Amino acid sequence: MTKYVFVTGGVVSSLGKGIASASLAAILESRGLKVTLIKLDPYINVDPGTMSPFQHGEVFVTDDGAETDLDLGHYERFITTRMKKSNNFTTGQIYMSVLEKERRGDYLGKTVQVIPHITNEMQDFIRRGAGQGTPDAVDVAIVEIGGTVGDIESLPFLEAARQMSLKAGPNNVAFVHLTYVPWIAAAGELKTKPTQHTVQKLREIGIQPDALICRADRRIPDDEREKISLFTNVPEYGVISMWDVNTIYKVPRVLHEQGLDQLICTKLQLNTKSADLKRWDTLVHEVENPAEQVTIAMCGKYTDLSDSYKSLNEALRHAGIHNHAGVKIEYVDSETLTPQTVGGLAKFDAILVPGGFGKRGVEGKILAAQYAREHKLPYLGICLGMQVATIEYARHMAGLENANSTEFDPETPHPVIALIDEWQDADGSIQKRDANSDLGGTMRLGAQSSDVKDGTLARDIYGPVVTERHRHRYEANEHYLDRLQQAGLVISAITQREKLTEMVELPREVHPWFVGVQFHPEFKSTPWGGHPLFTAFIKAALNHKHQA
Repeated sequence: MTKYVFVTGGVVSSLGKGIASASLAAILESRGLKVTLIKLDPYINVDPGTMSPFQHGEVFVTDDGAETDLDLGHYERFITTRMKKSNNFTTGQIYMSVLEKERRGDYLGKTVQVIPHITNEMQDFIRRGAGQGTPDAVDVAIVEIGGTVGDIESLPFLEAARQMSLKAGPNNVAFVHLTYVPWIAAAGELKTKPTQHTVQKLREIGIQPDALICRADRRIPDDEREKISLFTNVPEYGVISMWDVNTIYKVPRVLHEQGLDQLICTKLQLNTKSADLKRWDTLVHEVENPAEQVTIAMCGKYTDLSDSYKSLNEALRHAGIHNHAGVKIEYVDSETLTPQTVGGLAKFDAILVPGGFGKRGVEGKILAAQYAREHKLPYLGICLGMQVATIEYARHMAGLENANSTEFDPETPHPVIALIDEWQDADGSIQKRDANSDLGGTMRLGAQSSDVKDGTLARDIYGPVVTERHRHRYEANEHYLDRLQQAGLVISAITQREKLTEMVELPREVHPWFVGVQFHPEFKSTPWGGHPLFTAFIKAALNHKHQA
């Protein structure tokens, strides 16, 4: 039978429930258990796909095309289990499912209520995410409940968790509560009162935590842990101190040394081997002892919130580890890039233009691509980053003045980037690839495969086939590809099914390393395997630094 660990949060948000959940999962996996993680988001949006990165951070995409919370990226980077659509659901999805059932008459005319209909639906979604009752069932499912205890939005999720623990029995469900212990500088001491109150609130709901992970900017002394234990009814060995560390990859070791995994295994009556965290120790050593350092300019428009590029930041750091180098990322607001200021990019070892939506800051990104091309700086363009590189090349190398994307200029005379159903022949007739296709005007999501051209940089990196995850609407217009290739742009990968452009690059005799990709490779990077594209990019940055 699948066992469940519910992870809740208290006092304030952004304490790191995702990292704590992923770290606990990693320790349990190192004990030989099959583990998965599920994220429950209390907002009413169906998914985060339409939410601003400033509010929600990045949208993580799974192989099966689900747009999910960024915490699923942490999950995939910490454990071997790949996430799916069923690993993340929202209040919006729950209500949508219940209302569809009500319209079909599934409830036989009953009054549909939060209890039991909404909470039952939540439990069904949780079991589905764990694969319970199927060949894909896991030993332990760690369920992270978004929000903070006391929020009205997350109450139904907490009630569903309480009901699951009641039905499953005391040895099949455990509760871990993440809380905050602030240091009050004026008083010169840590304050445990917020933790006492949040646990009291949780117990009022009917949930007694088995363990507390107490976040603070320093280690929590034993006398404070004893005090927390006394006022929360949690055994002292269950009060875990989680202080700030210089890398998230230290968290599994910190939690293990305080016995959190043993506490969970004892509670859930799991007989396992001892935890083996040697590879985590090796990873931390690599992170803390780089042989050298490179500095990457990330030219985007969400630079005020690093969570907007969470997977991308981690992928660059993973690539640094595999090159024995530290990677310093400096965010450059693309709105500030002008012909007069773009020269400031000369101080960097490489330029990366990430994905994004909307017109704001695009001309600055085009300038960044032009600067990298003309000054032979290593360049990696991801999604929109590939598109702006294509626009730039069309304008300045292929003689297509005012070339653009129809996303930014619907009246452009040369739509080198457009929705599929906007592609036009010379006579102005609309060209649709497939009358039954919904690709035009909608997102292309999830993992898709492409054939890679011989003799290219892409072939050296990926081999004959590249399979990566996507999240975009606009494509390189196939009616301009011949013109661009005649001007010297290399189309190095094309999708197997729709024959859409997936990778572009410059010949190596023209530029040492210039690559644009339509997909999002950052979603598949892990600290263990890194990612071949990012590893090659950081290697190119190191080569540029050595030659400078």
